[in-house]
Amino acid sequence: MNRVAGLETEYGCLSDDPSGSPSAVGRVRTWIFEGARFGLPDIHQRDWDEPAGNGGFLFNGGRAYVDMGHLEICTPECLSLLDVLRYDRAGDAILVEATRSLGLSEHVGFIRNNIDHYSGATFGCHENYLVRRSAPLTESNVLSLLAFLTLRQLYCGAGRVGSTPGTDLRGDLEKPGFNQHFQISQRADYINNDLFEWVQFNRAIINTRDEPLADARKYRRLHLLHGDTSVLPTTLLLKVGTTSLALDLLEADRMPPMVLDDAVHTFRGMSHQPDGPWLAPLADGRTANAVELLFQFHEAARREFAGRDTETDVLLQIWKETLEALETNSETLVGRVDWISKRWLFQQFVEREKIEWTDPWLRAMDLEFHHVDPARSLGLAIANTPPPWDLSPGDFSTATRRAPNNTRAQIRSHIMHQLQNHSLRYFVDWEVIDAEGLHSLNLLNPFEASPDSVKHWSQQLADLRQ
Repeated sequence: MNRVAGLETEYGCLSDDPSGSPSAVGRVRTWIFEGARFGLPDIHQRDWDEPAGNGGFLFNGGRAYVDMGHLEICTPECLSLLDVLRYDRAGDAILVEATRSLGLSEHVGFIRNNIDHYSGATFGCHENYLVRRSAPLTESNVLSLLAFLTLRQLYCGAGRVGSTPGTDLRGDLEKPGFNQHFQISQRADYINNDLFEWVQFNRAIINTRDEPLADARKYRRLHLLHGDTSVLPTTLLLKVGTTSLALDLLEADRMPPMVLDDAVHTFRGMSHQPDGPWLAPLADGRTANAVELLFQFHEAARREFAGRDTETDVLLQIWKETLEALETNSETLVGRVDWISKRWLFQQFVEREKIEWTDPWLRAMDLEFHHVDPARSLGLAIANTPPPWDLSPGDFSTATRRAPNNTRAQIRSHIMHQLQNHSLRYFVDWEVIDAEGLHSLNLLNPFEASPDSVKHWSQQLADLRQ
């Protein structure tokens, strides 16, 4: 990738404990940081809803904490697509180990989805992409990016059984052909705006909050919250990879000119049409095929970036194959694209068991599709990952404790291991580390990866121990 990227995954929790999921979430969070097992806990209050002990940073450079009752695990800053997958699944591996070590495996399960089928509540998977301040954020470029982020659900959607109560009252879903029993995106029913700053109650396709967590003179951070949590590796890598390529086009001022008539209406409406037709009304009054519009982004990226490196070429090829399959035979994407795989699997189950799509059994299966334990995940059981993207469980296990070696996460991990041996008070954050008795260590360059760059500060920290 031509930028640093990372994911924040909020996990659902299933529990048969009479005290409910919060008890299990708290126990697992405590286990992660107990005895500095996987990281260092926060010893200062970070915010009004993040008291000391609510979470902490991990030795792999990421972070784990409880957010609004959900356990959330963030990847470290990643500079390659495979690292995004590696560290995203490291979070799952930590949760599997935690539940087994605590003897909770038979009673508690964590799931990487976005819907509480009982209450109708949603929880997210937030994507973060470093964007250079020099990027030309013209109206044309922003509207083109908005179109891409709206349409990419055709290969990024996680799929879900059912709809959120009340969506039909908005008036935009009362159309022939709208499927209320299965849809492409888990988040679509909850997206209310195209661009907005805050993350709750008025969720937007593009979040406009300017919080770079880096040198604000050079960088901004695109924080996306409209996407689904991915289960299959190919879905995850297409989601992050193609979005990164779209941002490459934006920074080069090569975005294909494209303006949707109503991005939110299109996003929600398309989600309820798993059988198509996937048509996108444009601002000029025309209606276009959504896959053909996505091909425009692919072709622009191919012209600009083909041959740049192996990672890009592999991504362009798999992206092309995916779009072609969406046009001709989407079932060939079973094992690659989440929503297509889930629907294919559930359709067979419905026919075999002779049940309706409204049967609660399917909602239970929907959750099992997203289980973090590979031994239970219905989704991972049918994964068909292209060889260049097929990582081993050993890759994920190693990533639970080792940071990427090409971003500032490496420095953060190095300093945290030093702090582990001190009794002094500390504060760790993405772009700054404080230790009692020392000046703040600012990590404003996400691409700075060498611990030698902070050798003087590290030596001062070591001297405090003497």
